[in-house]
Amino acid sequence: MSSPLLNGLAAPLLEPDHDDPPLLPLRLRRSASNTTSQVAIVGSNICPIESLDYEIIENDFVRPDWRSRELVEICQYTLIKWILCLLIGQIVGLLGFFINLAVENVAGQKFVVTSNMMLARRFMAAFLVFSSSNLGLTLFASLITAFVAPEAAGSGIPEVKAYLNGVDAPAIFSLRTLIVKIVGSICAVSSSLNVGKAGPMVHCGACIAALLGQGGSKKFRLTWKWLRFFKNDRDRRDLVTCGSAAGIAAAFRAPVGGVLFALEEMASWWRSALLWRTFFTTAVVAIVLRALIDLCLSGQCGLFGKGGLIMYDVTSVDISYHLWDVPAVLLLAFGGGILGSIYNSLLNNVLKIYNVINKKGVALRILLACSLSIFTSCLLFGLPWLASCRSCPSDPSEPCPTIGRSGNYKKFQCPPGYYNDLASLFFNTNDDAIKNLFSKGTDSEFQRSSMLIFFAACFFLSIFSYGIVAPAGLFVPVIVTGAAYGRFAGMLLLRSKSNLNHGLFAVLGSASLLGGSMRTTVSLCVIILELTNNLLLLPLIMIVLLISKTVADVFNENVYDLIMTLKGLPYLEDYAEPYMRQLAVGDVVTGPLQIFRGFEKVANVVHVLRTTRHNGFPVIDEPPFSESPVLYGLILRAHLLTLLRSKAFSRTPSPVSQDAIALFSVDDFSKKGLGHDDRIEDLAFSNEEMEMYIDLHPFTNTSPYAVVETMSLAKALMLFRQVGLRHLLVIPKFSGRRPVVGILTRHDFRPEHVLNLHPLLANSRWKKLRLRFPQLRKLV
Repeated sequence: MSSPLLNGLAAPLLEPDHDDPPLLPLRLRRSASNTTSQVAIVGSNICPIESLDYEIIENDFVRPDWRSRELVEICQYTLIKWILCLLIGQIVGLLGFFINLAVENVAGQKFVVTSNMMLARRFMAAFLVFSSSNLGLTLFASLITAFVAPEAAGSGIPEVKAYLNGVDAPAIFSLRTLIVKIVGSICAVSSSLNVGKAGPMVHCGACIAALLGQGGSKKFRLTWKWLRFFKNDRDRRDLVTCGSAAGIAAAFRAPVGGVLFALEEMASWWRSALLWRTFFTTAVVAIVLRALIDLCLSGQCGLFGKGGLIMYDVTSVDISYHLWDVPAVLLLAFGGGILGSIYNSLLNNVLKIYNVINKKGVALRILLACSLSIFTSCLLFGLPWLASCRSCPSDPSEPCPTIGRSGNYKKFQCPPGYYNDLASLFFNTNDDAIKNLFSKGTDSEFQRSSMLIFFAACFFLSIFSYGIVAPAGLFVPVIVTGAAYGRFAGMLLLRSKSNLNHGLFAVLGSASLLGGSMRTTVSLCVIILELTNNLLLLPLIMIVLLISKTVADVFNENVYDLIMTLKGLPYLEDYAEPYMRQLAVGDVVTGPLQIFRGFEKVANVVHVLRTTRHNGFPVIDEPPFSESPVLYGLILRAHLLTLLRSKAFSRTPSPVSQDAIALFSVDDFSKKGLGHDDRIEDLAFSNEEMEMYIDLHPFTNTSPYAVVETMSLAKALMLFRQVGLRHLLVIPKFSGRRPVVGILTRHDFRPEHVLNLHPLLANSRWKKLRLRFPQLRKLV
């Protein structure tokens, strides 16, 4: 079956008048086609994937438009780009505030009703209300995700990361996906599932940026002339990068952390101009959130209106630590790396099982989500009964027990004057639970057994909750799980003489588990510092992140890379496997390749477009139009469809007239809006038109990137990724052959394709140092 990114070599449809030069065989055997998968799981939906066109097209038609661009138009382009960044920051900031506010109030009202029933000793009724409300919220989130926008399932970070690497998939940034992501995230987080809203916020920010940057909409009559400048993948890529950074900034109120997260984890291409715009976007987010926080502090946001928008108060500003405190921190970091790698391994296996279940149909997807909701409700309501009641402290920082609001002292089933420390963590949103764990002066509030139970429950619930058919993030669940781990470790490791407290160890525990799972360092360090607002933690957090990441890297990859691999997203890493240096690009070129002549019959073009899904075609000039066969350039499928739709044909193979070229505008060849690509099936031609000719020369990219067939595959991969190519032409080293050997796309650089062609290289494949424990692998 043909595929959108296959390439290779085949005879042209029209035989030339002369004898074609003989094709010399390559050194290694070549397969008939690229057998790598051309589909991936986007959200919870299996769909075909494409690559993005980041290359600048240069041809006889586009160059005059560039030369006619005046200084005013250049200033307009630059100004609009900054205006779009401003709009992205404002909208994402407002959206982040709205999601936080909605989650805090929806979940808060649920906890208030349940707590009131507990006060009245109506325990069974309280459980029924608690579990049924959770089930209803989960059911609604899964229904709208499964039937309206399956692409909205999951966190969205793997899909956005793959997009910024050059992988495109249908509807990942559509308006429908954005709405479902917002509503579904609010419902899923409010349903007490152990999922977060940071990942969905990144996806929402990217959706907003992509929608703003698609260059207007004819449907809604937004066709302002200036917006046409953004109808290309390069500008959309920059805006999506700004949107993803704004999402992190809105989720954690961490503008600098958002910029660094986009740089370190998300973007595959970066430059100083993009850094400025990303920083400006996140600064706008921070200003918007600051203004809205002041509104909430005045009491106008409801009973539960603060949530994650208020910085976590960790500890006092005059914290100090000594040399004897370092071993405990090092041990905490080492344990966090081990736990992070186990977390990733378990999550990877659970997602494999979920993928099998999801293939069975929508009904099983929704049943899985509802079953998990019921199980979670039973655990959250049942586990606090295992904890003993503790008497309220003599001088609490807030009312004890806490009734009808978030706080550290939940009464649950305890008598007056007592509180249940485990219920104080379970019967709160994740944001409030994190604040409780990070709080200073709370070393005696939690029991060891309660902290161990909470850690184990969060650890496994976050693994099983991710992957259901609903928007679900991993960031906040890992933070709260790490905080429980750090506080429990502090109870065991801290000595009475230490100046470190359990709240500080909770922060370091979150950093260690984040480093062990997500494997980023600089961005996580800044995000945690911005969350806690305490620069004195910087040395300890740096040490913890470095050690936990190093330890976890011994066992497996970071969680987002594992998820991208499971989804089948063809992400290109920034390094080449050493065995790629043993191969030349000519060793991995596959077939069949479809070639067009400069003057091609309409019937041939239509036939090729209908029978293949290739997106790039070499254009060759042959005698009598040239002295010998010569590669003229590369033409895209989308541009061919534009030419066919306009029916700029001629009865003889002759150059197109200037009057015919004047009928086109550069906007006709610009990238279409999301989901509005032309299709060959929508075009109809008469028999007379099929016998006509079309001149491809003015619309062919005359300067495509090309490499000689003897270049090493590793070197070609670095060129392909760093420039952001979709097609890389391979030309012969010696004359006497066709001027093009084949085309390389990102699928030709995938290890599975290369090793399928050359299986003997599998034994020499480079793998990072990975310790193997067979008994442990059986358990996980």
